[in-house]
Amino acid sequence: MAFSSLAFLFGFLPLTLLCYFLMPSRLRAGRNAVLLLFSLAFYCWGGVRLLPVLLASCVLNWAGALLAAPGRRRRRAAFAAALALNLGMLGYFKYTGFLLNNLNALGLDLSVPAIVLPAGISFFTFQAIAYLADVYRGAIPAERSLPRLTLFMAFFPQVLQGPILRYGDFAPALTDRRENSADAADGAVRFCFGLAKKVLLADALGQIADGAFAAGGRLTVGLAWLGAVAYTLQLYFDFSGYTDMALGLGRVFGFRLPENFNYPYISRSASEFWRRWHQTLSFWFRDYVYIPLGGNRCSKGRQVFNLLAVWLLTGLWHGAAWNFVLWGLYYAALLMGEKFLWGRALDRLPNPLRHLYALALITVGWVLFRAAGLGQVGEMLSAMFGLAPGGVWSGEAFYYLYQFRWELLAAIPAALPVKNWLQAKLAAGQARGSRSAAAALALGPKVLAFMLLGLSTVRLLSSTFRSFLYFQF
Repeated sequence: MAFSSLAFLFGFLPLTLLCYFLMPSRLRAGRNAVLLLFSLAFYCWGGVRLLPVLLASCVLNWAGALLAAPGRRRRRAAFAAALALNLGMLGYFKYTGFLLNNLNALGLDLSVPAIVLPAGISFFTFQAIAYLADVYRGAIPAERSLPRLTLFMAFFPQVLQGPILRYGDFAPALTDRRENSADAADGAVRFCFGLAKKVLLADALGQIADGAFAAGGRLTVGLAWLGAVAYTLQLYFDFSGYTDMALGLGRVFGFRLPENFNYPYISRSASEFWRRWHQTLSFWFRDYVYIPLGGNRCSKGRQVFNLLAVWLLTGLWHGAAWNFVLWGLYYAALLMGEKFLWGRALDRLPNPLRHLYALALITVGWVLFRAAGLGQVGEMLSAMFGLAPGGVWSGEAFYYLYQFRWELLAAIPAALPVKNWLQAKLAAGQARGSRSAAAALALGPKVLAFMLLGLSTVRLLSSTFRSFLYFQF
């Protein structure tokens, strides 16, 4: 079930809120039970036969952490076994087909089973591994309550697309959170803004990207660049929109989930981009792969190995296809180049040139990410750099520019920290005693959120449903 579906907005969510807030706040375990039951029901919406995979992961990691906690005998073996089972489960469901297809391409004749990928498995598996590692290192105690750990793993606002949680941050709220009307209002506002990002911007921009990537022999230089830029914006509004909705829902229920985006398209380098994009994934790889491998505190050759390992895994985490491997190695090369070769020269450039440098590289990177295979990677990149079968421009490119002109124009300020700038200006006016600034700061976001909710609902009623892009991972 997607947050942007009518079934969620006008069925599941109101029922969840009703049952949750009818439970007295003093019965914290009761409210947790309501959230757990609705989270499992939410997960089952995509197919009840996949629920046992999530539940098995919860039981495995609950028991594994108890056995791997400091003071337990043979805890290293318990940790290694639980880690292997997590990775084995992820590998079986996500990479079996990829592996067998590649072996067949080398001349073997192996049957490839039809394996259905459980929703959110990449996200809840990484949460589980982080939990196990933190318990094993003694950073947090092992959770003795299976229902509480299951709620952490299955919490419906973030189970499908993150952000990737740490149990040490989540656990205190299970017993000591305090819901209030101010937080609920702020959460609702953020949810509405996230819904608008998805429905009003991402879905429209996705039509441009789909058209460009499917153009084939009609592809022109202009259409290729338009499609690449549209996908660059679509992916951001789709994924950050989901994250806004997840954080907003968490806030309504009294949870403070971690931020996942910080205006990544204002970056001035590839390195800065990955400090701003999908932050919880970047921090996960930093803390549980890069630093344990040695991080920066080793020889230059070892640092190169560490970066290659992290980015190869990052590419494979996103998808079982060679274009994702290429995408990961592409960023490994960029980050190593900025770290060891041209980073100092880049720092001396004027900021506008650094922004253009970063945006161009990011856009090319998303072409690798979006392409259906290596053949389409070559097709799109060749067209973008002048070797387009359809020439320089076409009526199709003009059609997309005209048809989606308002979405393209709105996407630019929406991807920039305009909101932060306005809030700072209004807060400064409020500090000077301006009543109009105080009123705008208090009511402006709520009124705008209500308007966006109405527009989003109209769009949902009048258009075909489009799932979130990161559901496939």
